[in-house]
Order: sequence, then C-alpha cells, then structure tokens
Amino acid sequence: MAAGDVVLRFDEVSFNYGHNHPILDEADFSVRRGSKVTIMGQNGAGKSTIFSLITGALKPESGSISTGRGLTIAISRQVIPRGELDLTVRDFFLKCFTEKVYDIDPRIDLALEAVNFHAPKDRIVRSFSGGQQARLLLASALIQHPDILLLDEPTNNLDKAGIEHLTAFLKGYDRTVIVISHDADFLNSFTDGVLYLDVHTKKVEQYVGDYKDVLADITARIEKENRANALLAKEIQAKKDQANMFANKGGQMRLVAKRMREKAEELEEEIVEVRKEDKTIRPFTIPSQPEFVGPIIEISSYKVIKNHKATKRTCSIKLKRKQHLLLKGPNGIGKSTLLETLASGASEGAKISEGVRVGYYRQDFSTLNFEDTVYESLLSASATHIEQHIRATAAGFLIHGDMMDTKIGALSEGQKGLVAFARLVLQKPGLLILDEPTNHINFRHIPVIAEALDRYEGAMILVSHVPEFVEKIRIDEVLDLEK
Repeated sequence: MAAGDVVLRFDEVSFNYGHNHPILDEADFSVRRGSKVTIMGQNGAGKSTIFSLITGALKPESGSISTGRGLTIAISRQVIPRGELDLTVRDFFLKCFTEKVYDIDPRIDLALEAVNFHAPKDRIVRSFSGGQQARLLLASALIQHPDILLLDEPTNNLDKAGIEHLTAFLKGYDRTVIVISHDADFLNSFTDGVLYLDVHTKKVEQYVGDYKDVLADITARIEKENRANALLAKEIQAKKDQANMFANKGGQMRLVAKRMREKAEELEEEIVEVRKEDKTIRPFTIPSQPEFVGPIIEISSYKVIKNHKATKRTCSIKLKRKQHLLLKGPNGIGKSTLLETLASGASEGAKISEGVRVGYYRQDFSTLNFEDTVYESLLSASATHIEQHIRATAAGFLIHGDMMDTKIGALSEGQKGLVAFARLVLQKPGLLILDEPTNHINFRHIPVIAEALDRYEGAMILVSHVPEFVEKIRIDEVLDLEK
C-alpha cells in the first residue's frame, strides 16, 4: 500500500450504548497512511468508543468500517485493566499477542527502550507508579509494531522528560498514528489532521491542520454563522412587522400581509443551527473544614525510590489552613506512593490531626466504587445527604439526568474525573490530596479547576506534571523528591 492511501474509513457508521445513549450518527471520515491524526471532543462524547470500533472490540449498529487488507492495529489504553495489574511485566507483554512468542524478552527490551524506561521483567505491574504504568501501556502497543497505532491519552501521568521522549518518537514514527489527548502543546508538535466528534450532532468533522488550527477554524465559523443569523433575524422581524401593518389595513393589503408572512417563514428556514460548543463546567468552590487552628498535617520523613529501591529522607513540613504544598519529581520516584500513604494514614513519617476529613483524588480513580451509580457515589461522599444539593452540585460538573443512574465503571475516564471533583465539593475536606487531577479532563475545564484549587482554604498537597496548570494555583511550599 502506497504512502497517502486510505488505511481506515468510517462509512455512515452509527453506534449506540443502549437505547438512550447514541454516540455516532452516520459518521463519515477517512485516515491516510502515515498521517498523524488527533481525535477531539468533549468528555463522554465517545472518543474512546471510536477506538473500540476501530479495533473491532465494538461493532457498529449500521454502516461499515474498513481498513487496508492485512494491516495490523494496536492500542495504548488510558489505564491498565484491573485484571492485569497483578501480572509480571513479562506476562503483561505476552498478553499483547494471540500466538506464542519465543523471543519475548528482547522484544520487551526494544519496546521499553522506545519509551525510555527500564523495568525488571519479573516485577509486578501494580508496583509501578502511574507514570511508569503509562510507559508500559505505550510500550505494549509499540511491541506489536502496528500499521495503525492508537494512543488514548498517552501523556497522562508522564513527566516532562517522558512527554518529550514520546513526542520525538511519534515525529519519527513512519506509520499511521491516531491520538486522543487533551494536551494542546503535545498535539501541536506532530498533528497534521483532526477528527472532531461533536457531542451534540454525533457526527465526526474532519479538519486539516493541528489542534490550534481547528480551534481557530471552529471559532471563526461560529462567529460567521452568528453574524449571518443576526442579519436574518433582523430581516424576519421586519417582514413580520410589515405583515402585521398590512393585515390591519384590510382588503387587498391582507394578501400582501400573507406574502410577507410566507417570506418570513422562508427566511426562518435559512437560519443555520449554530454549532453548540463544548460546555464548560461551572466555576465551583471546594468548601473546607473551618474549625482547625493548628497544623492539619505534619511530615517529618518520606521515602523516595531510585533504581527500584526505597530510601528514607527527612524533612520538616507543617501545613495549616490555606497552605498548599507541591510535590515534584520524575516518574517512579514515589510521589503517588507518598500521597497514598498520607491519605490512608499509613505513612510512618506523617501525622494528620484528629478529625480532619481527607479528600483524596487518585489518578486511577480507585477511590471510587465502580459498581456504585453516580448518585450513590455522590451520596456516599456528601456531608449533608441533601438530594437537592447533590443534584445541583452534579449539574455544575455536567452530570445530568440518566448519567446519575449510570454505574461509575461505565463512565469515560474524563467523566470519572468530574465525578471525583463533585465528590470533593460535597465532602468538604480539611485536607485535599490531589494526584494528577488534570488527567483525562477536557482542556476547557482545566482553568476552572485551577481557580477552585487556588481558592481552596484548607491544607492541600498537589502532584501535577502540567506547568501551565500549577502556575494558576497558589503554592506556598515545594518538596522536590529528587533533591
């Protein structure tokens, strides 16, 4: 197959989750060999569903999906499935193949080298940090050397060095890549086309150019459509006013009035349905427990991990109300492990004052019960258990109607993130512990979240690899685990 040939085509593809959850409505698009394409769309629009349709894990209700004959497809998922967390590294990679692979170890070495990572092959997957697991996910797709590489939020949990290495790899990758990501800078570095999944129309719009080009294109189109509609509305109102005036004069003027009304109706049909842009969550506040005067948490020591070994280090950190601590360090040094031990009270070198409610945002959402409905999850976190308050809070995070009765496990990763933030609002914690809170979140929501964290009046400990996000938040103290 020559470069530039179509390797993937969706032809009038429709797909629904159940009767009340349409995802695609006669979607049409094509992807050419060797192109680097981004899929954009609101949280829950169905971007990951498109990947499942491409791989064949899901089947369309109607329409057809075709790929070039003999082409191979591999996907790097957002998170490692829970059932694979207790596998060794070797067994995790063996699951990528349907047939027996005899030279698996050298293949693993090459795949890990491509993502700039070294991992003992007998180590359990669960023991790696979120950033290290992100590298394993990416390597699990690369080891298959596919013709079409699907990457679902590949920069989540990656530190700056990891993102730079991945970007360089993708620029040099000579095969087709389709990416879902909310990282604008990452996408702009290599994207040459965008597929935009409109959550309202359920259509896929195809654009040439990068992420910035598409946003500019959409904005310009909305402005043009709004201007045209404003002119039409003005003309329609003039025709209606004339019709009323002529109708009141009676006689032959009533025929003129009728023609005026008909003309107004014709003009109304010309009004374009202006694109409904992705909605943004409403500004919100995470209330904190007001009654604490002294330190909320004291940290005297912590552990860092280097060369897969833990080393104890000492420090002297006391956080009171309105004090925010940023934890820094590369992937694998032990940031998430430290946050987990702090949140659970298992850290030997830290003490949380008695009575403090801890709000813990985990990057893998394992604090959520995936069998709960969204409403049950929010109810269990609520300090008041007032249904009206719970539903009003949920609505601010774009959680409406049927979604309240949906199980957490059936939500997209981005929607799980919004539920996790709604839980924090309802919980009213005295100590907020946040591990990569921008992962999976639509870029439109991130400034709103940053503003809420900046205003938070309890004690806060934050881990984030997104400098633009951290810059918007008041940070009083930094603990760099590498130093």
